[in-house]
Amino acid sequence: MKRIGLGLCVLMLFSGLRSQDKTVQDLKSDASQTIKKNPNDTIPMIWKIGGLFNLNFNQAALSNWSAGGDNSSLSLATFMDVFAFYKNGRNAWDNTLDLAYGYVHTTSLGSRKSDDRIDLLSKYGYEVAKSWYVGGLFNFRSQFAKGYAYQADGSKVLTSDAFAPAYLLLSAGMNYKPNDEFSVFLSPATARWVIVNNDSLASVAAFGVDSGKNSRFEFGAFATISYIKKISASAAYTGRLDLFSNYLHNPQNISINMTNVLAVKVTKIISMSFTVNVIYDNDIKSVKSDGTAGGPKPQIQELMAIGLAFKFGHI
Repeated sequence: MKRIGLGLCVLMLFSGLRSQDKTVQDLKSDASQTIKKNPNDTIPMIWKIGGLFNLNFNQAALSNWSAGGDNSSLSLATFMDVFAFYKNGRNAWDNTLDLAYGYVHTTSLGSRKSDDRIDLLSKYGYEVAKSWYVGGLFNFRSQFAKGYAYQADGSKVLTSDAFAPAYLLLSAGMNYKPNDEFSVFLSPATARWVIVNNDSLASVAAFGVDSGKNSRFEFGAFATISYIKKISASAAYTGRLDLFSNYLHNPQNISINMTNVLAVKVTKIISMSFTVNVIYDNDIKSVKSDGTAGGPKPQIQELMAIGLAFKFGHI
């Protein structure tokens, strides 16, 4: 009996070792297999959100400085460009917001603006063919504070104010958007309101409103081209061109509004930005050196700055 019991124990031990060896071999075999991702498990990104915030500051003070210059100067400039793109099935909704304000103060010239901009653009589209959408667009443009034209004798002439002007635009049309970087919106039917919420500017028919009126209605054709490009890990470009023709008054005069921003990240917190803005509107009169109104002229703004930057999201 002892021999039988000993034999059974040896047999059970041998069987257990064989079973353990088989389990180890199965685990090695499973580990060597390639795990493939099921494409049906991928959840598409519905929202793409990103933007850039830039802050630039400069200060100087002089005392008995033989090279000359203002006794003190201070400048501050900031801008923010943000976007939110929505895509779900055939529905697409693009939103961009550009805000900018710049301020300069010197002992000889006093305080002046160097930049001032509010620009909100929202587009909705329903895809009817590959990269083609039918839908609508909303755009609002204005500024934060008063603007002046400065004369040679040091006097200043008021040329603009908050909501003077402000442009409110509603448009229906087609949008071509082959990717998230580029889009073209075309509309033959666009309503635009020009708002001058300053009575002194409205009284001289500034920005095309009738004298004494605070707003003007326009109806015409509209086109906007938008381009956002991540050039490299440290550089990004944002550009937009708006064109508008008023059917009700001199449709041959095309209003142009173009913005270009190139932002380059030098270090983690330091960036350089270069901005060029161009505006031409036949209803915006220029100001002569003597302070009187002149004819319409192209408005060109160029800004270059180095300062702190914060970039976030898909940019």
